[in-house]
Amino acid sequence: MRKTIGVRLTAPLLAATLGPAALLLAPVASAAADPAVAAVPGMAAAPYEYLGWGSPQKPTDVMKATGVKWFTLAFILSDGGCNPKWDGSRPLTGGSDEAAIKSIRAAGGDVVVSVGGWSGNKLGEKCSSASALAGAYQKVIDAYKLKAFDVDIENTEFGNATVRQRVVDALKIVKTKNPGIVTYITLGTTPTGPDATGKDLIKRGAAAGLANDGWVVMPFDFGGHTGTMGQASVGALEGLKAAVKSAYGYSDDAAYRHIGVSSMNGKTDEAGETVTTADFRTILGYAQQHYLARFSFWSVNRDRACGSGTDADACSGVAQSPYEFTRIVVQYQG
Repeated sequence: MRKTIGVRLTAPLLAATLGPAALLLAPVASAAADPAVAAVPGMAAAPYEYLGWGSPQKPTDVMKATGVKWFTLAFILSDGGCNPKWDGSRPLTGGSDEAAIKSIRAAGGDVVVSVGGWSGNKLGEKCSSASALAGAYQKVIDAYKLKAFDVDIENTEFGNATVRQRVVDALKIVKTKNPGIVTYITLGTTPTGPDATGKDLIKRGAAAGLANDGWVVMPFDFGGHTGTMGQASVGALEGLKAAVKSAYGYSDDAAYRHIGVSSMNGKTDEAGETVTTADFRTILGYAQQHYLARFSFWSVNRDRACGSGTDADACSGVAQSPYEFTRIVVQYQG
């Protein structure tokens, strides 16, 4: 997700080592009135799992241990052109990723698929037009008959105004061609909300008439904050709510229902910055109070204590029981 090690997880050097893998002038109705959002129990709580590395757990084992039903699987990248593949290298169908999705569904769950992340070749940059990018997104949606789709827009994809507009326009095409699909746009944040680039992205969405279901921030890797990380996350979400409200002309209630949070469990990429289970409970209470569109985190891979020699992509760096963070997130039902 965020400047991470690999994609919100490790250090840039490790990401480079690991390869490409490494987050309206629309109807102003609230999500509560939107059957696409309201009718799918568990979708709002879909933690990220990265199946390409980080010693991923078997998703069905996580389901049995925690009761979680939905996962956000990451990341779809460019294969060097305008063609989507897992990590930019594994095919959409016929491999281990498709098998994992089938196993989740067979166990009564489902998936959001996420494109982007911090590292690797981004479809938003490699596809030369909005229609071409929408076509690449559509390949992913069609491969798995997705009900929900996440664009984790970071790094160079986030920083390029032309690409930001391309992503917005492509998602508008996707929404038109796939009635009822839920879309999330996941982006970085400061402790007071999206920075100027993030606000620009939201304004572009509103100006284009993109009926995005959830504008989602990643409240970590702040480079400094006051109070607990739970309090800082709430501050970031309040800033996000204000930005979305202003851009779309929403009421406070509707704005809250169109925002979300994707945290990071345990030690983050910033030295001295740690997100605790108490912070997760603070975020949970806020989400429940305001009916946020999404409460997720990076990542299931890290939702366990570290053992000797275990790297930060596969554990949280804090003392915890297995899946302690997932068990908090799964309490959120939208």
